[in-house]
Amino acid sequence: MQNPFARLLPEAFHFSSLNAGQFVLLLGLILFAGTAGGWLFKKLKIPQVVGYIVIGIIIGSSGMHILEPQVISALDPVSTISLSLIGFLVGAELKITTIKKYGKQFVSILIFEAVTPALVVGILVFLAVYLVTRNTAHALSLGLLLGAICSATAPAATTDVLAEYRTRGPLTTTVYGLVAMDDAVALILYTIASTIASPLIGGKALPAGIQLLNIAKDIFGSILLGGFFGFILTVILRFIYKDEARSLCFALASLFLCTGCAQALNLDNILAAMSTGFFLVNFAPSKTQSVFSLVSKFTPPVYVLFFVLVGAKLNVWIITPFLGILALIYVLGRTAGKAIGSIFGAWLTKAPKTVQKYLPFCLLSQAGVAIGLSIAAGNDFADSIGPEILLIITATTFIVQLIGPVFVKIGVSKAGECGLNVTIEDIKKNTRVTDIIVRNEKICNYDSPAIISENESLFNLLNKFSHNQNLNYVVKSAEGKLVGIITLEHLKEIMQIGEFAESMLAMDVLTPAPVICKPSTTLPDAYKLFEDYDTDAIPIVDANDEPVGILEKAAIDHYLHTQVINLHRKIEELDN
Repeated sequence: MQNPFARLLPEAFHFSSLNAGQFVLLLGLILFAGTAGGWLFKKLKIPQVVGYIVIGIIIGSSGMHILEPQVISALDPVSTISLSLIGFLVGAELKITTIKKYGKQFVSILIFEAVTPALVVGILVFLAVYLVTRNTAHALSLGLLLGAICSATAPAATTDVLAEYRTRGPLTTTVYGLVAMDDAVALILYTIASTIASPLIGGKALPAGIQLLNIAKDIFGSILLGGFFGFILTVILRFIYKDEARSLCFALASLFLCTGCAQALNLDNILAAMSTGFFLVNFAPSKTQSVFSLVSKFTPPVYVLFFVLVGAKLNVWIITPFLGILALIYVLGRTAGKAIGSIFGAWLTKAPKTVQKYLPFCLLSQAGVAIGLSIAAGNDFADSIGPEILLIITATTFIVQLIGPVFVKIGVSKAGECGLNVTIEDIKKNTRVTDIIVRNEKICNYDSPAIISENESLFNLLNKFSHNQNLNYVVKSAEGKLVGIITLEHLKEIMQIGEFAESMLAMDVLTPAPVICKPSTTLPDAYKLFEDYDTDAIPIVDANDEPVGILEKAAIDHYLHTQVINLHRKIEELDN
């Protein structure tokens, strides 16, 4: 089938090669269009990664051909770097304490969620192909290889959604653990399947023993390489961890060196990068924790480039009706197999209920490893089923890369884990004074007892101090305007005057407010006002400059710590 969109733009807009100027132009185009697409989809309550991929589809092989296949191939280093960054940050989630706690659960779920879809897809594809072709060898070989490939789960799109929605809890932890180990299982299953299929249809797959040795070399070699660079980086960071700029440079340099060495040695760069992150987070956590935060701030533009290119590579117009039916069978069988396997594995190990119920939503994405294995199949079985496998995996990747992130969002949302991976600084940054007014009447409120009239007697004021938690009061005039504040410390000084003080009014003891804030003021801005004006209390005024409460630094500190404690309690409840 021909692509009807390919001729919508003049040839000048179809980039089939790159010079320096065009390279920069394309990077700008991809970043701008991808970011805009991600922002739009986020506004529509759809994970932004879907927006990136859709933009890639529009400008790539399935759409307007602004990016030709040659250019997409030339930009492959971007994809390699992105996958390494993803692996590095996934490794940061694999703390030894977590593995000890969930290790048995990880292994059980991993085996069932990988093997079950392989069996389901293998059987369904075999039956469908045999009914049409009546060729047992062809049907069995295609079923075996597609079944093995379908076991892989893509970490990139999945972890991007977890990061976007700041998730934390048993489901999130399980997903990180599974995507970290999924590649190895897929490689082993592919080795077994290709060894059985090769004599059936005359492919050139290597003997099983040699393939298993190669897999062992890939896995353990990648782990050792990543651990080596993790050790080097740990040593360096012990001396410069307070210098954020140099820490980021050394971290990226080590990661890129590790990736380059992995590519040169034909090792798995994702697993190597994951091992680097794993080494850092477990063997020098106090000195290296900030590095992960720095690297995560560097990743957004790289992720945009990566996912746009993922979409650009997909070409749905080369699929025939029969292969389209097989692709549909593959997607449905893989989805059912992942669901059955993950639920059974989670039930078997008595995983938390949220893991048992919602893990299937988080295992649909398929990309890097599946595409890599389909390319391997294309080479190993070039004269038989290889081209069919490449086309089917291309079509199914198109589907699951679009729906996968959406279902991850649904799963973590239903599990109640969105927004739990936050710190006090995160809460502070996303909170305004008005949020505290609404949530916590003891800090400040439109009907707050912390507002008094300028004609209030000192006796009544002392009574208020004794019965309320406020250490400061806002004083308003008869017209309702702000005239000043009274602090407990200042009131203590006034009381030393003696009996004369009892006849005084609020207007006699108030002090001018050094600064004011609005309900829309953010907490970081409020803390800056506290520091700049050396005060612990700031009056809150509305648009008419009428006082509506008082913001006390000690009360906000208590509020923030309470919010973090509540989040930790919620996470503990999810573990049960």
